[in-house]
Amino acid sequence: MGIKRNKDKLKVVVVLGPTSSGKSDLAVEISKKFNGEVISADSRQVYKKMDIGSGKVTEEEMQGVPHYLLDVVDPKKRFSVSDYKKLAEKAVKQIAEKGKLPIVCGGTAFYIKALMDGVVFPKVSPDWTLRRRLEKKTTEELYQELEKKDPQRAENIDSKNKVRLIRALEIISKTKKPVPKVKEEPPYNSLYIGIDVDQEELEERIEKRLDRRIEEGMIEEVRSLKEDGVSWERLEELGLEYRWIARYLQGKIDYEEAKERLSTDIKKFSKRQRTWWRGDERIHWIKNLKEAEDLVNSFIK
Repeated sequence: MGIKRNKDKLKVVVVLGPTSSGKSDLAVEISKKFNGEVISADSRQVYKKMDIGSGKVTEEEMQGVPHYLLDVVDPKKRFSVSDYKKLAEKAVKQIAEKGKLPIVCGGTAFYIKALMDGVVFPKVSPDWTLRRRLEKKTTEELYQELEKKDPQRAENIDSKNKVRLIRALEIISKTKKPVPKVKEEPPYNSLYIGIDVDQEELEERIEKRLDRRIEEGMIEEVRSLKEDGVSWERLEELGLEYRWIARYLQGKIDYEEAKERLSTDIKKFSKRQRTWWRGDERIHWIKNLKEAEDLVNSFIK
């Protein structure tokens, strides 16, 4: 089944939802039925050797469906949303040229917005004087400042990631505008599918998934990254799992506290994801595979 076109725009399906909602499984099932290939939209799965902590889809779970933008950069290096957009656009084109359906799947709202809405990122050079001043502030102070200056960006940024907070404030300071600039016309003809899971059920899934990932060796994965030269500071920037386990491995907190804080923060993050996406009227919220298949079937006709 070849990809359809509408006014020369490529058709792209987006599968999204909060963490632990089953996005990857749904994207694979849609790919199998509609001759698709998957482009990950996850800000941590782009990093190599970050498999368990990031919840990266395994070879077995892929079921033979090609996946793009997994394992593209060393975790010691920075990877920006602008970097993601460039590679994702290339992947969309590559998949479409094969006559297949590009399926963007992930939980990083800013990545999805950058790709699907044609966000243009201002070219702002580093301001080292400003960065040194901002570096003296706590992450809480930086986040509060961002909330005042760009509430939309604050909603989907990692509020504990000092590097990203400083960069966002730097861009605002230089451009006097919110971080992203959106093109008037989105670059793709898109179908957004969101997985609708009750929050109580979702939190149960988060608990089970966390236990499973710990059993699979998530703590050992973080320890291995440190041995490979990823600093403690950098590990703490790489998301909730790496942050709390890094603090545990440094002896700053005990195991039980690390697990409890991690569980609590993942649940809070899932609520923020739901809040962010609920405001987007383009999203079709589904509860099962059949609903998703019906939507895709109508979309590609």
